[in-house]
Amino acid sequence: MKSDEEKLRGHHGIYMLVKRFLDIVFSVLFLVLFAIPMLGISIVILITEGGPILFKQERVGYDGKKFIIYKFRSMLPNAPEKSNREFADADNYITKLGSFLRKSSLDEIPQIFNVLKGEMSFIGPRPLAETDEMVLKLRNESGATLVRPGISGWAQVNGRNTISDENKAALDSYYAANISLLFDIKILLLTISNVIKQTGINAQ
Repeated sequence: MKSDEEKLRGHHGIYMLVKRFLDIVFSVLFLVLFAIPMLGISIVILITEGGPILFKQERVGYDGKKFIIYKFRSMLPNAPEKSNREFADADNYITKLGSFLRKSSLDEIPQIFNVLKGEMSFIGPRPLAETDEMVLKLRNESGATLVRPGISGWAQVNGRNTISDENKAALDSYYAANISLLFDIKILLLTISNVIKQTGINAQ
């Protein structure tokens, strides 16, 4: 008999190929469209805050494999690495420019490179650091690690860090089990709405 993992891979195999194709096409398109804004943000960070321009952190991705995620740096270089629930004083480390980048979600733009490299997708469970032990454990148990992590996901448009680890993992699991083009479009539209309303902004 096939394991749950084999069933999940087989069930979503065709769409996962389509999804990857769309990720490549749109990541190339967005990199062209955002080339000048990315350059401008990089210059402003250098002038106002100094280097480094990018925030880089090891995250757990597809099938539990680790990779380096890229974001525009929005915090001071000496900011400690903690899980979001432990980072009660995150505001003390966020720069003035960083606050704007977070509220506008512009800090996420460099993750397009992660998408192009195949480490992430535009839509999927948010890649977590190893400090988020509980959610990672629950994801492994539910099979949510069998899809590429995303810039935005089902848990992100349903409360992000305002929900419990158990609920977050459950939402990630639901996405992995029900992944489809229409589901991804729904999450994308909800993400755009959240960005416009500036809701769900956090330290991740």
